[in-house]
Amino acid sequence: MAIVEIKVPSPGESISEVRIARWNVKDGDVVNKDQVLGEIDSDKATLEVIAEEAGKVKLLAAADAEVKVGDVVVTIDTSVKPEPKSKEQAQAQAQEVKKSVPSVTPAPAPALVSSAHATPVAKAMLDEKGVSIEKVKGSGPNGRITKSDVAAYVAGGVKADAIALNGWGGSRNQNRQKMTTLRKKVAERLVAVKNQTAMLTTFNEVDMSAVMALRDKYKDKFKEAHGVNLGFMSFFTKAVTEALRLFPAVNGQIDGDELVTHDYADIGIAVSSPKGLMVPVLRNAEKLSLAEIEAGIKALAVKARDGKLSLEEMTGGTFTITNGGVFGSMLSTPILNPPQSAILGMHNIVERPVAVHGQVVIRPIMYVALSYDHRIIDGKESVSFLMAVKQMIEDPDKMVFGGKDPGEVLLGL
Repeated sequence: MAIVEIKVPSPGESISEVRIARWNVKDGDVVNKDQVLGEIDSDKATLEVIAEEAGKVKLLAAADAEVKVGDVVVTIDTSVKPEPKSKEQAQAQAQEVKKSVPSVTPAPAPALVSSAHATPVAKAMLDEKGVSIEKVKGSGPNGRITKSDVAAYVAGGVKADAIALNGWGGSRNQNRQKMTTLRKKVAERLVAVKNQTAMLTTFNEVDMSAVMALRDKYKDKFKEAHGVNLGFMSFFTKAVTEALRLFPAVNGQIDGDELVTHDYADIGIAVSSPKGLMVPVLRNAEKLSLAEIEAGIKALAVKARDGKLSLEEMTGGTFTITNGGVFGSMLSTPILNPPQSAILGMHNIVERPVAVHGQVVIRPIMYVALSYDHRIIDGKESVSFLMAVKQMIEDPDKMVFGGKDPGEVLLGL
């Protein structure tokens, strides 16, 4: 009898302990090679436990249990083989594959997929959330519904087909579930920020007219030339990198009794994921064009959605940008992302009456907020930094000329 041991994989170099998030199989089940047995959860990432060989499984750790990286959590008895598929099952599977092969001729919009097109993990999540499979669009091969598809659907606000399935049905039931390792770590960091920094927030408003006009004029050509959409985040990222060059303390951090500043801008971009808000880092953003920034943000957002961000991609940032405006936030005070000393909060764009040259006009206005650590950044620097960002967004030419008017550059002022 050959026994294969499945050990806990490492989510990152600094992580030694993880939690068994869930098992997709029961003790004694017979599984196929490469089948997903379960998931482990850490403060950085979620990883799948994969069957290295086919056979009968024995679970050595319970769901929700804390285990060490490298511990053996599953054994597989390879002497017990999965039952071969019957002729009818094989024919049914072949028929499904045949149906899933795309036609070479133009076809109408694809019909809603059936339950046969969902992975086992996705099926379990659909049942758990009370979501009908017909409502979820698959992004996997041949339209197969994956775990991330279900998570993205639920994150979009649709929790169940009927409200009564998840409460609000007149009962007074309570639901308790263990906090994920990631959520616990986030909670610890948020409390530490409040207790260990002198955090203040300064605000300003930005007239988005110029950037919106520029975007409307060139967005089609931009997408055609670069293959990515032109969004507002790239403009703000570029404006931030120029402002950080002018005010390097905002790009610094405290390390013990030393003040560390950087001659580069590694910008953390807060993105939404099924596991919550994550902050992957765009390296050397000061060197990137708008197209490269957009492509970089898109790639990181896709990885966050699919749970594929690496530890390296989420550490080492020097400044963070978060956009609550995509959720409708009018104004907020973003909290610092340690050990960074500042974070810029963007908000929704609303048409507001403003005074321009003595006249009341309607302009698209965004409120922006800069939270900063007063131990390292003075009030003058924080206000000046935010003002520089505002000026570059309201006059995009300044992004090209290092925060100055083109005339000033021409005249050497």
